[in-house]
Amino acid sequence: MPRPRKRRTIEYVPADLTYKPVGQPLGELPQVWLSYDELEALRLADLEGLYQAEAAKRLGVSRSTFQRILADAHRKVAQALVDEAALVIGQAETPMQQWRCPACGHAWAVLHGSGEAAAPVCPRCGQTVDET
Repeated sequence: MPRPRKRRTIEYVPADLTYKPVGQPLGELPQVWLSYDELEALRLADLEGLYQAEAAKRLGVSRSTFQRILADAHRKVAQALVDEAALVIGQAETPMQQWRCPACGHAWAVLHGSGEAAAPVCPRCGQTVDET
């Protein structure tokens, strides 16, 4: 039996999105699914320019797990571009818990694994928070 999936902190939670090639109906395109944790890894590493150790800490996983998530995300984005597939971002089957910090107003979500819930702490300021 595999180990339960670790909880991951997602600071940027978009609505479910789909990017597709122009002029082709979505129903006729192959789809590549990018999960929220893969999008967060791309954001932390490529957009914010964080080193993997810091990005892994913010996501709430080990550095090697972060490296694997990031590699999967890069591969999926490249596959969608090269194969002219729709890139679908979202993971409706994974429950997410929304949080908002009372001190700084920062909002984020936590993807749930099957582990025990830890006391929520704001990833921006370190303040204990209430559920939204």
